[in-house]
Amino acid sequence: MDASRVGGPAPATRVRVRVRTATLLCAAAALAASAVPASAQTPRAVMDPNPVVVVDCFSQAQVRPQEYLLACGDGNNRLVRLRWDGWGQRTATATGTDMVNDCTPYCAAGRFRAYPVKVTLSHPRPWPDHPDVQRYTSIRLLYTDTAPSPVPKDVTYKLVY
Repeated sequence: MDASRVGGPAPATRVRVRVRTATLLCAAAALAASAVPASAQTPRAVMDPNPVVVVDCFSQAQVRPQEYLLACGDGNNRLVRLRWDGWGQRTATATGTDMVNDCTPYCAAGRFRAYPVKVTLSHPRPWPDHPDVQRYTSIRLLYTDTAPSPVPKDVTYKLVY
């Protein structure tokens, strides 16, 4: 019996296997990196150092939030899965879902219903708590299918936070 075979392959063979595995992993990583377009590898635009914000129910400044609570008092209306198309100095636009409690037979027993919506934030003004920061003061909801009763299909609210 060959003593070098006891306990697995010879040390030189183990080194060759490790080198081959490392080489294959590096080649696979290089191939994967080259498959990603250059535009996805680097940011296309520099973020604005002083963006306009939207202020949430907790007086926190938000930029491009994925969710936004509309009903601060009871939590029965929330925008979710927001995908922002733009966030500028005058307006911000997104698509998402408005989750609204139908409150039937009453709010604690109600069900949340989903309504596809386009969202536009606008009318930036200085934020009273931080006068050097601009905040959006208006939100427009345009329901792309049905709207929750009795809300109109196109409605604008003042943001007072």
